[in-house]
Amino acid sequence: MSLTEWLHTASRQLQGGLKLLGSVPRVAEEAWEGKRAAWTESRKLRSPLRELAWDYHTAQAAMNEAEAIMLVNGPATRPSSLNMPLCETDCELLERIKNDTAQENRTNVTRTAAYLECYRGYPELHWALLAHLVSRNGGYNMTDLKGGLIGNLFGEQEKEWLYRLLERCNALIFQDAYPQLQLYMHSRHLGRSCFHLLPYFHVSPFMKPFWERFWAWRDSSLLTVALIINEQNYIEGRVVKDPYFQKFVTHKPGFYLHDWLQLNQVIFPLGLNGGLAGLVMERFGHLDERIGFGKSLYAMLFGHQQVLDQVSAFANSVPHTGSRSDYWPGLFTPNEQKALHSLDESATLLAHEWLPPGQRLYSPELNAVWSDTAYDPIPRYDWFQDGSTLGHLSEPRRPLLFAMRHEHRHGIQKTAMAHVAHNSLQPFH
Repeated sequence: MSLTEWLHTASRQLQGGLKLLGSVPRVAEEAWEGKRAAWTESRKLRSPLRELAWDYHTAQAAMNEAEAIMLVNGPATRPSSLNMPLCETDCELLERIKNDTAQENRTNVTRTAAYLECYRGYPELHWALLAHLVSRNGGYNMTDLKGGLIGNLFGEQEKEWLYRLLERCNALIFQDAYPQLQLYMHSRHLGRSCFHLLPYFHVSPFMKPFWERFWAWRDSSLLTVALIINEQNYIEGRVVKDPYFQKFVTHKPGFYLHDWLQLNQVIFPLGLNGGLAGLVMERFGHLDERIGFGKSLYAMLFGHQQVLDQVSAFANSVPHTGSRSDYWPGLFTPNEQKALHSLDESATLLAHEWLPPGQRLYSPELNAVWSDTAYDPIPRYDWFQDGSTLGHLSEPRRPLLFAMRHEHRHGIQKTAMAHVAHNSLQPFH
């Protein structure tokens, strides 16, 4: 490198560093203003409230039955239910659901769409809409790894590991939950309960009392909370505590950077007007926190009529692609050639509510950057070995602060600052 080139590179790094430092006070000011705006917007969205019906006695009876199954039968004898003879209709149903699950479990995009179809057909399945929206966020996080802001903050191997964690969680939850939803839908079609088939899909016996009560009384809130408990326990040992993911992902500095940049936000777009509702997951590695987080998301979604109406309008009108341009086309573009390519992302974001064409942030569609992923065999064991998690079987509470438009934008600004810092401090020769 010539002296002129060296000086030019050094000058660019100094300018980038100065821009980064100059934007810090403004970002702090934006964060404070964002908190105030979030309170105001949340207050407007809170009414009218929707009833989250919760029958304490029904919940207690289902919990007692689940605990009795665990204590009386024991892990060693549970597979005996698979020896029961099945009629021809049940055998055909098993095969159909297994095939449909494999077909829809190909990618985050197919899973997300499948959840929405379940909810559209049977809106009493509240969990299906919640899962659709959380799965959308999983897709956004996957494509962020190849996007314009954080793509260069991680090495290729780190991005692969992070993607595998996100994909594994998304795929395993679908593998466990989708057959349960399908059994309910076929039960409705046949006019009889099909939940005696749950063990054939390796579903924890924990779920059977809740599905049986749902079949009889349509207690949507109780079933949703049970499914949240079940699915978070399902991935606890298979992903979160798995030695591979602990070694290569959750104990790596990049995973904590992911949290600091607030990429752990779960957002629900409110129609097509740029509004967002959502919450921030503080500690992904803690089972209790994930369950409480899921319950709060559910109470936010189904406990406020405005949120439910606007989120449903968005979900039904905007197909999921994995690109953040799905909900913020004024800030993001899936076209890399038309995206912003400079060291000025943070300053640009702070200066404008929306970015003009040719200066938007690159957020690719998932199918353009990640191919179908064949995952490892699923460990077959029942997580429900003790009653420690039964304390979560309680009425979900609505969060007070859940408007996320400003908070989400602030997270993007922090990411842009990290992007600027990374590029500014690249070594030169």
